[in-house]
Amino acid sequence: MSEADDWTVLESVTEYETGWYTGGYDLVEQPDGSEKKYYWAELAPAAVIVASTGEEVLFVEQYRPAIAQTHLELPAGIIEDGESATEAGARELREETGFAAEGVSLLQRMWVATGAMRHERAIVFAEGLTPVEQELDDNEFLSVRSVPVEEALDRGREEPTNDATVEGLLLAREEGLL
Repeated sequence: MSEADDWTVLESVTEYETGWYTGGYDLVEQPDGSEKKYYWAELAPAAVIVASTGEEVLFVEQYRPAIAQTHLELPAGIIEDGESATEAGARELREETGFAAEGVSLLQRMWVATGAMRHERAIVFAEGLTPVEQELDDNEFLSVRSVPVEEALDRGREEPTNDATVEGLLLAREEGLL
């Protein structure tokens, strides 16, 4: 018997849906028999790309309206239905930065902010980069920035920063890729 067997979902309610996420709650019977609403926001799975030429790492700089700040961050995007994380990473890299990757490998899959989110993230590493045509979405206003490999983690940690950028750079460094 697992711990999950001690938690019974009595009802799952979707309260709102947007083009970006769905939000609601699960009414749960807890192990002591009490009931509680656990609120959640569900987002599509995403791929974050650590793209390296061997000498430089590609970042994108873009304004994030949700927090009213401009970030230097790793390219990222939604994993479309039927795509693997590596396929999505290669596509998003090409669309956002204008670089195609010869090789893309999965570094890590993880759940994000599990206390309130239903969102899975994949960190992928891309190498063997070749310039191609950039294909930005209608909500992407960004600039591509190259940072020397030895400065990438420090630059990625500069405020403002985000979890996906720091995680991606740390995982790539841990794997000996940066």
